[in-house]
Amino acid sequence: MSSSRRLKVLSIAHSAVSRDAGRLRYYPLVGRDDVDMHLVVPATWYQFGRTIIADPSDDPGMTVHVMPIRLPRAGPMSWYLHFYPGLRRLIREVDPDVIHLWEEPWSVVAMQARILKGRAAMVLEVDQNILKRLPPPFEFIRKDVLRNTDHILSRSPEATAVVRARGYAGPVSPIGYGVDLATFNQTGERQAPIASGRGLRIGYVGRLVEEKGLDDALDAMKRATAHVTLAIMGEGPHEAALKQRAAELGLTDRVTFQGWGKPADVAAFLRSLDAMILLTRTTSAVREQFGRVIVESQACGVPVIGSTGGAIPDVVGKGGWIIPERDPDALATLLDRLVGDPQQLLGRGAAARDNVLTRFTYEVVANALVSACQQAVDAKRGADRPRP
Repeated sequence: MSSSRRLKVLSIAHSAVSRDAGRLRYYPLVGRDDVDMHLVVPATWYQFGRTIIADPSDDPGMTVHVMPIRLPRAGPMSWYLHFYPGLRRLIREVDPDVIHLWEEPWSVVAMQARILKGRAAMVLEVDQNILKRLPPPFEFIRKDVLRNTDHILSRSPEATAVVRARGYAGPVSPIGYGVDLATFNQTGERQAPIASGRGLRIGYVGRLVEEKGLDDALDAMKRATAHVTLAIMGEGPHEAALKQRAAELGLTDRVTFQGWGKPADVAAFLRSLDAMILLTRTTSAVREQFGRVIVESQACGVPVIGSTGGAIPDVVGKGGWIIPERDPDALATLLDRLVGDPQQLLGRGAAARDNVLTRFTYEVVANALVSACQQAVDAKRGADRPRP
């Protein structure tokens, strides 16, 4: 597309409310002569007990529309119930070629965009990877939105399967979550654990809940013959039970806990590890949708030991190891093998970094977004063109 006719995209994304979170993925588009990005974010967002005030809309080279929303205090349901009273006016003023929604297809804002989109093509970004029938009116909204979507960006093969099962027959492209390489990076040469003389140090970053499988890690450490320590960063309702379990297994001196840290603190923590673990257990309500800490760890050159849960194997790629869910014996065997052959850690660490640079930089994510939007517009124009 020539610079005289830039692709005009209106992207609606509550996750981009702050500069240091979801908005970073849009910055590689600044200065490009093929796309004119308009970003819509809520003026105020409430999440996990926190009030987030949108960062100012003065991002250089990108138009950010900070707009009030309705139903901002609906708890977790606000992700799906909120909508923008001023969206009709904005769409009329911007007149976008395509509307991109970083929102699930059953959300009220997705339905709002579908109704108001006018001539614009519609691109939807999906994470949900559990197939289940939604209560009214959300199942109706999902089917209607999918029926009127021109292109889908999918976080995982399982998320693709869900929209296919709900009737979407159009094109799908993969898209990951980008990682901030300015924060999560590899500093210096990594040293094998045996050479350092401290044994194997594994770690976890995230919520402390039972379905994250940390109990399996403790059981594996007890069964392994090698000396392994576990460092945990995060908070959650399962913390007390984990500490009790560590004490019961005689592992108190080999397991450490610390609370949440800033992104730079998380990066430093990850770089201190030989391997990061994400042993999510699939339940009827929980299936790992992506696992951002995987790509943050890999960006630091740290390989990942993941379970077969949800999207974990696809995201890890060749930058780590995959073991069955709820299988401490398999993890114990792997830990012993890594201590016996620490060069595996260095090799997989290099592969982990390559995995991120190839698939999960903000530039890669931005390119995937623009490509999907352009394909959607081209297909819609072709479909709307009168036949001879």
